[in-house]
Amino acid sequence: MASGKDDTSIDKATFLTPRRTRRRLRACHECDLLVALPPLHGGQRASCPRCGHTLSHRHFRPAERSLAFAISALIALAASLYFPFISFEARGVSNAIQLTDTSASLVRFNEPFVGVLVLLTIVVLPAVYLLAVIWLHFGLLQRRPLPRSYRIARALSHLGPWMMADVFVIGALVSLIKIAGMASVDLGLSFWAFCVYALLLLLTTRSIDTDWMWFSLVGEPLAPEGCRPGQPAAEQKLTGCPTCGLVNRLGHFGRGRCQRCGEPLRFRSPHSLQKTWALLIAATLCYIPANLYPIMTTTSLGNETPSTIIGGVMIFLGHGDWPIALIIFTASVVVPIGKVFALAWLCITVRRSGESEFKHKRQTLYRITELIGRWSMIDVFVVAILVSLVHAGSLLSITPGPAALAFSAVVIITMLAAISFDPRLIWDARNMQPHMPAALKRQSPYSPVKEADDA
Repeated sequence: MASGKDDTSIDKATFLTPRRTRRRLRACHECDLLVALPPLHGGQRASCPRCGHTLSHRHFRPAERSLAFAISALIALAASLYFPFISFEARGVSNAIQLTDTSASLVRFNEPFVGVLVLLTIVVLPAVYLLAVIWLHFGLLQRRPLPRSYRIARALSHLGPWMMADVFVIGALVSLIKIAGMASVDLGLSFWAFCVYALLLLLTTRSIDTDWMWFSLVGEPLAPEGCRPGQPAAEQKLTGCPTCGLVNRLGHFGRGRCQRCGEPLRFRSPHSLQKTWALLIAATLCYIPANLYPIMTTTSLGNETPSTIIGGVMIFLGHGDWPIALIIFTASVVVPIGKVFALAWLCITVRRSGESEFKHKRQTLYRITELIGRWSMIDVFVVAILVSLVHAGSLLSITPGPAALAFSAVVIITMLAAISFDPRLIWDARNMQPHMPAALKRQSPYSPVKEADDA
């Protein structure tokens, strides 16, 4: 591995002496290659030499950095909940809302699932995450972990995909542009506080040094004897913990728990392809009513105008707001459909042998689908903001349509589909089948064949 400072990426494997190797072994979560990490300094990261996945990212003063961001984000969140969020005035009617009204209004209009989903993704889960970061890193600064720190650290890694404050900011901006032509809009102090909170939350998640955090909490036990870096971990009956990164040896049945954090372990996610296919089919079925039914209905002077997802895009185009139309079309049409097709294609091609370059392309496609899935929530957040803000009876009001629930289900299900897909299957070569542990053979999508793979 070549190394450097100032956020340098370490791209090649370093094979250390056996004793030191057992201290710094990591199994890549995306391709299962067993890698020996070199010593890292602040601003450096180590990447898998086969697939490029970041194995560890070291920060300068990681505890102080994360603690400062988390406390600041929590203060900004409190400010965004206390002050007015957005107000508008149209035809002599005015209204002002607070941030939590975006969820409460949906509940009042018989959309409790969507309302709770909005509140969870922008307030509750981020607040829990920030409190957990503060709890953990305050104890680490004192060199005495606080009670329940191990369980809290385990839960921390599972909250990341479900926090969508940054997506909500984009949804708010789209909402403002949508109603700017029909009303005078004022942004309250809460709106600006929320923007700061969304930025600080993003910085907090990026500042977490998981490798350092677990080492400071528990230390790092030696990896099992006989580990061979540079080869797939599963062939050696090893697996890396997805939570703390420690390499563990599993028994004949391919099950166990991490000896450091207690996370349940398997060679591969059980029934990964079957679960992904089932979730993709469910998402496709939900996407049909999400486009056929109106996602919201606008009432102006007693005239009701239902609007579907595509209808909303056409309205923006008709008004000349093509950048907003492009954002809505991309988030609500291109991303969900593209994600379904991409995951389906991965499930099909994962059974095929191929060149290393082809596997890299499939790996990149998976990373993109996992990254962009939550941005489809923009349309749901737009509906939540408009429904809470614009309600002046028959004079001017906006109500949610049945498509809001269906589309919310599409977003959640496709995110679960991406999580259920095990990217390590992309790198499992067919000619490795005879060398796999018996438990891994039962989980592998391959059948024994004589075809060679150049992996």
